[in-house]
Amino acid sequence: MGILDRMSTILRANINSALDKAEDPEKMLDQIIRDMAGAIEEAKGQVAGVIAQEKLLEAEKNNATRSSREWSDRAEKAVKAGRDDLAREALRRKKDFEGIAATYQQQYDTQHEMTSKIRSQLELLMRKYDDAVRNRDVMIARHRSAVAAQQVSKQLAAMSGMDRTSDISRMDQRLRQEEAKALAMVELNSGGTASVEDQFAQLESGDSMDDELKMLKSKMGMGGQQ
Repeated sequence: MGILDRMSTILRANINSALDKAEDPEKMLDQIIRDMAGAIEEAKGQVAGVIAQEKLLEAEKNNATRSSREWSDRAEKAVKAGRDDLAREALRRKKDFEGIAATYQQQYDTQHEMTSKIRSQLELLMRKYDDAVRNRDVMIARHRSAVAAQQVSKQLAAMSGMDRTSDISRMDQRLRQEEAKALAMVELNSGGTASVEDQFAQLESGDSMDDELKMLKSKMGMGGQQ
């Protein structure tokens, strides 16, 4: 039966594995749930048909068994009546119905085994369906967390393989050059402002002139004046 193959395929399906391979896990899970629901409805209809056929075979078997017993009773009546010819005919028909009953019994046993199998698979599929519906959000959340963890792990692995020492060294050198350039610009923009060395030279020159002035005043007899 096609439905048995379809149900077996769905039951063997590893939902977590399917989600890992899917481009859109949420759509994949929803599709799996829809497939399960469709298989369940289809299976219910076929199970009903299988059960109906089983009951029909059981009824035919019971009818044949009952007919066999009736012809057995007739054979006994014919013997009591001294009608051996009728007794032989009744025994022949009794045997025919026994054979028919045995055939129906075999068919019933086969049908019953199939019914039990498909019922068992249907019950298992319904439980799996209920679990999938109940755990849908949890499974999606777990899958998203797993994907996020994998991405973080890849990023960390990529960063660990990068050496930024040379980049930092180049940045430090560049900053030093910029600072030196800024100082040079300040000195250039200061215009006529004397350097420290020039200021000290002027100071020393001023002291020499003071000494010369004192000597001149002393010659002129003006040593007390400032």
